[in-house]
Amino acid sequence: MNERIAVIRGLRSPVAKAYGRLKNIEADTLGSIIAKELVLQIGIPYKEYDEVIIGNVAQPANAANMAKVLASRAGFPVSTPAYTVHRNCASGMQAVSSAMSSIHANEGKLYLVGGVESMSNIPILYSDNLRNLMISLSHKKNIFEKIAALKNFRPDFLKPVIGLISGLTDPISGQIMGLTAEILANDFLISRQEQDEFALNSHLKAQNAIERGIYKNEIYPIITGNDSIIYDDDGVRFDQSLEALGKLKPFFDKENGTVTAGNSSQISDGACMLALCSESHAKELGITPLGYIKNFAYAGLEAHKMGLGPIYATKKLFDKTKITLKDIDLIEINEAFAAQVIANIRAFDSKTFAKKHFNSNALGEINEDILNVNGGAIALGHPVGMSGARIILGALKELKRRKLQTGLATLCVGGGQGASFLLEAN
Repeated sequence: MNERIAVIRGLRSPVAKAYGRLKNIEADTLGSIIAKELVLQIGIPYKEYDEVIIGNVAQPANAANMAKVLASRAGFPVSTPAYTVHRNCASGMQAVSSAMSSIHANEGKLYLVGGVESMSNIPILYSDNLRNLMISLSHKKNIFEKIAALKNFRPDFLKPVIGLISGLTDPISGQIMGLTAEILANDFLISRQEQDEFALNSHLKAQNAIERGIYKNEIYPIITGNDSIIYDDDGVRFDQSLEALGKLKPFFDKENGTVTAGNSSQISDGACMLALCSESHAKELGITPLGYIKNFAYAGLEAHKMGLGPIYATKKLFDKTKITLKDIDLIEINEAFAAQVIANIRAFDSKTFAKKHFNSNALGEINEDILNVNGGAIALGHPVGMSGARIILGALKELKRRKLQTGLATLCVGGGQGASFLLEAN
């Protein structure tokens, strides 16, 4: 990848707590609002976009290939192709890298990409037993056959299947994501106190960013009904304290655990969109982009230690680009769990870890002063399909604000993957 990919501009919705202020807005509708506004702000006609690519995890049953539905609702002509991508927590990043690959292959010049998730609308499902009974009933020809079939009904057939819990449970390891964080806490000897302190700092940094208006130029307010408008991320707990965090009980391993709802990311709703083209095409258009994506890497690892995805993907990225940690001016590591981020911080600087897993030297010490400087998913929330795009947008904007050059955006991926993107300021 010799030519950088220009991020012309980006925009996102506020991130809202699930089952809260955005609960009545489906993912395709929420994404279309942000996509439409971004296209209008940039001013390039819809017809000039070669394709729309959207990352989404819990794809709505009533909007198959939701990217195409989203694009149509946003105003793109029927001639604009669109497709949806899914790489769990890296779905928003997958949309970006898919467009990058297409641009480098000369398949198109201008792309609208992003990620969206409405975790509020992940369905509650019927049990298999009740489903099978209902299907059987639909095939019966008369009332007597239906009554006979109903004799097979049992009250426990009504026990629902919570789609959210199923989606956050890895079928390979059999563990819900929070238990993978407990494994890292044990492996890296991360205390409950350390996790709560990290969570507190996430909220304090996010509160400071909101109070300073840092997010104002990247968030497009959403009308939620009854003339109510959500302007800011509403998961941030203003004046959070260690005392309040300390009162929360372990959520996943209730007997011996240290991972709580307070030091974990929040389930949330949100959308983020970016417009991408090659650096040379941006010059042809006379556009000064927000910044650039230089390269990216994905890596796989053990599912039950999926939280270490950032170090695996970043090692691969650094090997590709010959960049080192010393060259990075700003870092975004998605905060799936406090334990997960702390484990990566320690793994990056561990000679033992690097020798064992990479047969190389340690990547280096992460300067926490440049890490998640405006808070992360513990405070802001983690709409899984959106987060990858959000941290790219946030990092590019912060590089510009601080007049810095090089950024790293990375996250872990449920099921055992990591994603890392190398960013450069304009």
